[in-house]
Amino acid sequence: MSPFDDSIQPLSAVLVGCGGISRAWLDAVPAIPGLTISGFVDIDPTAAAHRAAEYGWDRAVVGTDLVKILAQTRPDIVFDCAIPEAHLPVTLVALEHGCHVLGEKPLAASMAEARQLVEAAERAGRIFAVMQNRRYDANIRRLVAFLQSSAIGAITTVNADFFIGAHFGGFRDVMPHVLLLDMAIHTFDAARLLTAADPLAVYCHEWNPPGSWYARDASAVGIFEMTKEIVFTYRGSWCAEGLRTTWESEWRIVGTRGSVRWDGADSFQAEAVGEVGGFFSTTKAVDLPPAAADARAGGHAGAIRDFVNCVRAGAIPETSALDNIKSLAMVFGAIKSAAQQRRIEIS
Repeated sequence: MSPFDDSIQPLSAVLVGCGGISRAWLDAVPAIPGLTISGFVDIDPTAAAHRAAEYGWDRAVVGTDLVKILAQTRPDIVFDCAIPEAHLPVTLVALEHGCHVLGEKPLAASMAEARQLVEAAERAGRIFAVMQNRRYDANIRRLVAFLQSSAIGAITTVNADFFIGAHFGGFRDVMPHVLLLDMAIHTFDAARLLTAADPLAVYCHEWNPPGSWYARDASAVGIFEMTKEIVFTYRGSWCAEGLRTTWESEWRIVGTRGSVRWDGADSFQAEAVGEVGGFFSTTKAVDLPPAAADARAGGHAGAIRDFVNCVRAGAIPETSALDNIKSLAMVFGAIKSAAQQRRIEIS
């Protein structure tokens, strides 16, 4: 299908923030029918011009002033790939100009700013959503469908392990709460997706192990109390050498009638109760059905496609800020718990 198919409502977007992450977004755009990029904005004008030229958007306007470019291009959408501290001003300006906004995670740099943005989007009557691209992975979609089938009964316990020795260099080596702020939200958001439950409270311990190349805490363990009487545990480190997990974490989910393990990639293993009555119940292996066709699957492309389709239909995307703020609350709740060394209720 041509991206300029006459049967598709054409939409234009301005991209704000032309750093490395913007490539993942721009790589996905050609797969979205009817979507064009009309402007590129960055505090470094050469970065904006370079990204426009790199992807062949020769007619796009480039510059450093978002207000001027929005006035000149009048886009339908703003893609916010700026740093977290810039999400508040970028999103507010976009909403004031009548644009729908899809922004990089995290939703905002604080819970107060997140609430301000959610309220601003509601007042503007525009969609504001967050790029939680890992929700759109075909494997996690497959696991969600399996859990919804009740093959292992009602979920009671969810455990996730994330262990990767990532030598980034640059700002991550010195930023505070580097694991919790920069990465854990993906796992926290995935836990909400898998359980269809929301956070109630958390106890978290954060530390920097001996031998770490990070200046601040790069490891954490968290216990989350969720709705539906579910307990979710998270163990993670960004300075764990050897036996690394996938970026999607490794998962063990316990239900009232069985359990399932997922390695975060293509490997699943599930067992369900056959008979009870002995010291151990007898169990039988259960195969997960193949992934169903899902137009939303596909990482960044799936997330952007879902968002664009919702803009056209006037619907609410899965990663709407009104929902995603709950995943962000898990992050800041964990940080507060670690700092105060106590259980924190999440509202």
